[in-house]
Amino acid sequence: MHPVPPILPASAAPIEINDLTVAYRDAPVLQDIDLTIPEGKLAAIIGPNGAGKSTLIKAILGLVPIVAGSVRIYGRPYAEQRRLVGYVPQRSSVDWDFPTTALDVVMMGTYGRLGWIRRPGKTERDFAMHCLDRVGMARYADRQIGQLSGGQQQRVFLARALAQDARIYLMDEPFNGVDAVTERAIVTLLQALQQQGKTVVCVHHDLDSAPEYFDWVALLNVRLVASGPLDATFTADNLHRTYGGALKAAIEHLRRFEHERDRLPTDAAMETAGLRADRDANNS
Repeated sequence: MHPVPPILPASAAPIEINDLTVAYRDAPVLQDIDLTIPEGKLAAIIGPNGAGKSTLIKAILGLVPIVAGSVRIYGRPYAEQRRLVGYVPQRSSVDWDFPTTALDVVMMGTYGRLGWIRRPGKTERDFAMHCLDRVGMARYADRQIGQLSGGQQQRVFLARALAQDARIYLMDEPFNGVDAVTERAIVTLLQALQQQGKTVVCVHHDLDSAPEYFDWVALLNVRLVASGPLDATFTADNLHRTYGGALKAAIEHLRRFEHERDRLPTDAAMETAGLRADRDANNS
């Protein structure tokens, strides 16, 4: 028995969330969220701790109960479109002591295409190795997952998402706790996915790197504060509405960024932002 092929209507958005509310013990974690993420975007979900960012990802995936509202993947419920969605969870949520190899983890990403009866064979193994190679982890294919470094583990889970060959990739803080080399490798991979027409949505907490890595943003603090193209949405006023007075220094930094962006040509502004990020990394 083969899985029913997912439906990909041309007119529907990859992710459409309407009036979504999620609550834990009667306390709203997300409230009245209306959010549509367009096709082919590198999107960041940004907000303070406790804002509901990870919960939003889990609600899209059907991993938490929804009190009200709906989530649609290309116009249909996630249960009907799950093959279109790849997921990279937070590293802290994974049992890294589970006795399995990096290659086995990546091959799990191929299961959705096999149905209930077929087992992965040479074709799936070769494709899993290709995905490991894309993230620079082919040489560690037979290594136990618990023996890898944090950055290597994150790359393996990215490879597993690639093995799903999805249209949409949801990633919960993919840059958290990784080294600079892995972070740059992740950024390169996300950009490659976007160039292939994929839609990538990441929970992200680093305001400094957001303008460099993403072109679309949703600002969240239980309620949706703003969403849209980064240049129009990632503003000091919107950040103040999202974080309140807790991020005065960050907002001042962003005002400087906005000033430089308006003053310099686009390519030069991007280069300046990248150089500043490299300088800060070297000084940290």
